[in-house]
Amino acid sequence: MHITNLISQYFGKVAKKEFPSFFQKIINNTYVRIFKIDMSEFRNAKYYKSLTDLFTRELAIPRQIDEDTKSFISPADSFITQAGTLHKDTLFQIKGMEYSVEDLLTYYCSDKFDKLYNASYMNFYLAPSDYHRYHSPIDCKIKKLIHVPGKLYPVNIKYLNKELDLFVQNERVILECVANKKIFYMVFVGALNVGQMVFTFEPSVETNKNTKDINVITYDDLEVTKGDTLGYFKMGSTVVMVWEKDSVELENLENKKIKFGQKIATIK
Repeated sequence: MHITNLISQYFGKVAKKEFPSFFQKIINNTYVRIFKIDMSEFRNAKYYKSLTDLFTRELAIPRQIDEDTKSFISPADSFITQAGTLHKDTLFQIKGMEYSVEDLLTYYCSDKFDKLYNASYMNFYLAPSDYHRYHSPIDCKIKKLIHVPGKLYPVNIKYLNKELDLFVQNERVILECVANKKIFYMVFVGALNVGQMVFTFEPSVETNKNTKDINVITYDDLEVTKGDTLGYFKMGSTVVMVWEKDSVELENLENKKIKFGQKIATIK
């Protein structure tokens, strides 16, 4: 097991520990203050029983989403580090750091790679201050889930600029989805500290465990609605979305902060 996984497992045990209420309140308030978290849509920090509970908090006030049936919405609150069109089969984790879409999605998606040549993509970085639940970006069918064990390097801008193939090296969960008869992928990338990803529709998935085996789960008729909760990161990370070539027109969002529910692309 890589050192990043060991560190994350240890931190996860500490983060989920429920301390006496007076001490937990101090921990939570300190975390909120350090990372300047806007809690206006959530319960007061004192009500969360652990740091993990605070980090994976649900919205207390329902979020308004773009309801246009032709629009994709952001699956999460995040910062768009990169967006655009693949150069043939290559996309960027950050400017100057490229990697192959085949390496990202693994050979379990090999029969679909021809549709991803010059496809569209967008990278969503979730900072420690962000709301860390992720949602369906559109009404769609989930056809396949692929869990790829790996390392848990940090995914902040510093590491994106120095660690080659970071998204390919890190543990990730890939969702193969279909909307408007077109394929798109959502790739949830693990990161340092806890490194766990939860999927509410598939509780059998356990990340940051002592395994090296890729797990593939297929679905016959798993439909999700735009805005539905898909799961959550137990600590910060990244989502990468890849759309079939010529299927969407992306909004101009690179290097901008966005919110879950905000329009990110339009079906062509």
